[in-house]
Amino acid sequence: MEILTAQQSSTETSSSVERTISGGEALLDALLHEGVSTIFGYPGGAIMPIYDSLYDYRDRLNHILVRHEQGAIHAAQGYARTSGDVGVVFATSGPGATNLVTGLADAQIDSTPLVCITGQVFAHLLGTDAFQETDVINITTPITKWNYQVTDATEIPSVIAKAFYIAKSGRPGPVVIDITKNAQLQKFSYSGYTPCDHIRSYRPKPVVRKDYIEKAAALINGAKKPFVIFGQGVILGEAEMEFRSFIEKGGFPAAWTILGLSALPTDHPQNVGMLGMHGNYGPNLLTNECDVLIAIGMRFDDRVTGRLDKYAKQAKVVHLDIDPSEIDKNVKAEVPVWGDCKETLPLLTALINKRTFPEWLKEFQDCHIQEVETVIQDELNPKSAVLTMGEVIRELNELTLGDAVIVTDVGQHQMVACRYAKFNNTRSNVTSGGLGTMGFALPAAIGAKFGALDRTVVAIIGDGGFQMTLQELGTIMQTGIQVKIIILNNHFLGMVRQWQQLFHEKRYSFVNIESPDFVQVAKGYHIHGASVSERKDLRSAISKMLEHDGSYLLEVHVGKENNVFPMVPQGCGVAEIRLK
Repeated sequence: MEILTAQQSSTETSSSVERTISGGEALLDALLHEGVSTIFGYPGGAIMPIYDSLYDYRDRLNHILVRHEQGAIHAAQGYARTSGDVGVVFATSGPGATNLVTGLADAQIDSTPLVCITGQVFAHLLGTDAFQETDVINITTPITKWNYQVTDATEIPSVIAKAFYIAKSGRPGPVVIDITKNAQLQKFSYSGYTPCDHIRSYRPKPVVRKDYIEKAAALINGAKKPFVIFGQGVILGEAEMEFRSFIEKGGFPAAWTILGLSALPTDHPQNVGMLGMHGNYGPNLLTNECDVLIAIGMRFDDRVTGRLDKYAKQAKVVHLDIDPSEIDKNVKAEVPVWGDCKETLPLLTALINKRTFPEWLKEFQDCHIQEVETVIQDELNPKSAVLTMGEVIRELNELTLGDAVIVTDVGQHQMVACRYAKFNNTRSNVTSGGLGTMGFALPAAIGAKFGALDRTVVAIIGDGGFQMTLQELGTIMQTGIQVKIIILNNHFLGMVRQWQQLFHEKRYSFVNIESPDFVQVAKGYHIHGASVSERKDLRSAISKMLEHDGSYLLEVHVGKENNVFPMVPQGCGVAEIRLK
């Protein structure tokens, strides 16, 4: 692919006066011109020239020294998710670069825009198994939107321009730029930075087909039981207002994937809840009763659909997505609507009829009442003496009024938080969706706070996931960033245990996990904390955590064998959802 710069105006170039700089300086100059303010990274031998140049840029670029490269990339993910900007990561060669792999895979499947800069050995040593040499390009090719190895400093400005353009355009994703040490050190004549706005053969936004918009509108206008399901594409497209106008004019019930959560306020009257394996009863059950299914910015993940041969077979599907490869991949669309939903939704809204569906919405309400009586009441207002994860989220909702950013790890607590957390604002839910990465939450919460400094950020983490990246408490200590941490401790790897209980005859194989005194661990990092196990102490403990001036760790001991319901068992259809 070739970068076309002829269309760029001269005013976009950083300077028309040539000067001699190093490759490392050229990189940092490029980052400044891309509007980067924060970098998450960890230095090492192969990236040392870039860090040497960074010393002179330290007043203009805020570098966050993490404790592990995986922490850097998850932090960059959190930053991108709350700020809407591209997250930037620095790592050295070899183990530094390979430690990014999990985060790259996570960002790729969750469409998170990242630019990761890795150092590499000198070009003349490539392929010799030099110290800390790994083939970063081939390792990361399947899990990046684009990657490239720079061996000549003169390439750096144009390659970085291309990296940012690819990372943030169309369906976003992670990019890796691997820069050899000689290219970082090499001096060259630099005439300025030119951003990229076009790459030959790369079309980030497909052409909107007006005839498909018209076909979709006709299908929707004829529907008796239309149902909207939406995902993160609404947030990535910054189309929250356009989406809301669409469902309000059409009168459609709307349900969300976990990455679509917060695109629509949770108390909106047409928000009928969460889809998927641990989603709400109504949205799952009634997926198989709607006559027109309108999917917006979501990819029909298996955790949403269950068995595909039992999924919405009665419905005609309208699928809006910016990535043409997602349409017809899992679920056949009657009408595909390619394009950015910020552009396609207003076109569709203009053509649909203003309608209401009170009887159809009542079916969702009736299902919700049944779910409240069977599941929700016991989870949020339990009668037993043992604390539940749900009542922790309920108290948090009441104290934050739905205005906090909530970052979750992976497991039972993630499902409970996504089911019960209240959100008034978009970009408020940060979680690992497609990859399901344990250890995600703590570093992601650090990045989320840097991306939303004016907002309260609360990390909800299990006792297992927390121990995968707890070293990032050191990053909190050194930066002084304010993150509120709630560990929901059930002394188990809870989600695995639940499956072993339900589907493996309660054969608990290596899921009973012992943990340190988390409060004392936090104290070692000069972070205040507390531990609670009784209901009478819960609200005051959460309130103290939120009011504390600084980061705070609150451990809450919850029921050891509490399960998350409803649940669509693996291998079942969505209509086979179990309430208990």
